[in-house]
Amino acid sequence: MSYSWVGAPAVFNGTNAETGGNSAVENLNQWYQSGDQAYILICAAMVMIMIPGLGFLYSGLARRKSALSLIWACVGSSLVITFQWYFWGYSLAFSKTATNGFIGNLKHFALLDMLAAPSPGSPLVPELLYSFYQMQFAAVTVAIVMGSIAERGRVLPAMVFSFLWATIVYCPVACWVWNVNGWAFNYGVLDYAGGGPVEIASGVSALAYSLVLGKRQEKMLLNFRPHNVSLITLGTILLWFGWLGFNGGSAFGANLRAVMACWNSNLTAAFSGITWTLLDFRLAKKWSMVGLCSGVISGLVAATPASGFLSPHASILLGVVTGVVCNYATKIKYYVRIDDAMDVFAEHGVAGMIGLIFNGLLGADYIIGLDGVNNIQGGFPNKNWKQLYIQIAYILAVTLYSFVVTLVLCLAINAVPGLQLRATEQAELLGMDDDQLGEFAYDYVEVRRDYLAWTPAKEHFHGGAPVAAGDRHGIAAHSEMIEGRQPAELGISPAPSTEVKSKEH
Repeated sequence: MSYSWVGAPAVFNGTNAETGGNSAVENLNQWYQSGDQAYILICAAMVMIMIPGLGFLYSGLARRKSALSLIWACVGSSLVITFQWYFWGYSLAFSKTATNGFIGNLKHFALLDMLAAPSPGSPLVPELLYSFYQMQFAAVTVAIVMGSIAERGRVLPAMVFSFLWATIVYCPVACWVWNVNGWAFNYGVLDYAGGGPVEIASGVSALAYSLVLGKRQEKMLLNFRPHNVSLITLGTILLWFGWLGFNGGSAFGANLRAVMACWNSNLTAAFSGITWTLLDFRLAKKWSMVGLCSGVISGLVAATPASGFLSPHASILLGVVTGVVCNYATKIKYYVRIDDAMDVFAEHGVAGMIGLIFNGLLGADYIIGLDGVNNIQGGFPNKNWKQLYIQIAYILAVTLYSFVVTLVLCLAINAVPGLQLRATEQAELLGMDDDQLGEFAYDYVEVRRDYLAWTPAKEHFHGGAPVAAGDRHGIAAHSEMIEGRQPAELGISPAPSTEVKSKEH
């Protein structure tokens, strides 16, 4: 056995400890197990896969003409966050010398003094590795928020928003609960892999962003349906794969707690997916693939704060409850009249809250201790009755802070000339792919569906479609046939031309 006590396998006491050690005079790798470092590096790569996974998920849920812009927004925001995290993001979230409890300082500006010192998250991994892993968390969180720009948001302001939002929303909330001097950390909040900074912050912030953007045009919502369910499924699978690195890696070592977190993540996702599908079936009498994917994602979200604290039995119950609550939570946007196009609030914000509450109800110390490092109380199973109101207070704090600050930030960016968040009406009708990117997710045009989904801008709308029914086909012979005439190519004289007026609106 490598070690048999609670804590790190060896206590770091290298030279220049405050600067992370001096690799010129000693082997800094000696303080850590190579297996733990390799595992976290792999988990970081798995989490990175979640970013295109979100892009594909959002793309499939949107209309064809705005599909590529959502993939671009997710990937583009990850590039912005890579710089932000290197520049000052990590230091603002995790610098150990800041003691105010709310936000860090610039001690680690541009990765300064970060080598082999033990990380704030665990003594099992060095801070340099920990910062890289946490960067992927920040990038995924911002990519989740990008779902709020669906079909009417401009990408340039969204990139500006990404940098500023990560700085004034994500970094402070991460500092609260994961920094050793954070107020929530010292208050005793149980948040394993990011129910607050990742899920609630992204879900609530997406709601605020959608509020400032405003609703999509009403005629764009008629007969709306996801344009590509295969992309939705692909995105869900990539997210599920990456989530095992997200939750498994949050044990910060190749240990039994990591294995338990992966087990719990799968169980919660499976039972949430089953529950959601059954709820949809009772209404439509169809087995919805979109419903199945929505349930799985909600379950993975709920497992994010809870998978490192709950037993497998509790995770099954968490999955069932999450499937029910989040399914009904998709109706909230209609009551508050906010066009949360991708249901980010219902599937991320609400599910994150459920997972945090379950930590207070069913979190257990023997699950926490599986990493061989931590020895802290759980919730009700350890007769720690106050844990529930600690969790609820934390949920309220993150929800209120994230919504208010994001709302103010969006309004401020929107007021800057050239950074208006929303595209024009004409651009929305044309599609974000053409307007914002000049590129398309697909190289073909389905003429029939394109015209059926198309409605003219207000200034061109006079009560009738400006395109005659016979002219909706690019092939001349088809235009003649739809008007009841024989194709000219058959040598049959066409009937006298008759104008066909459409009654479609």
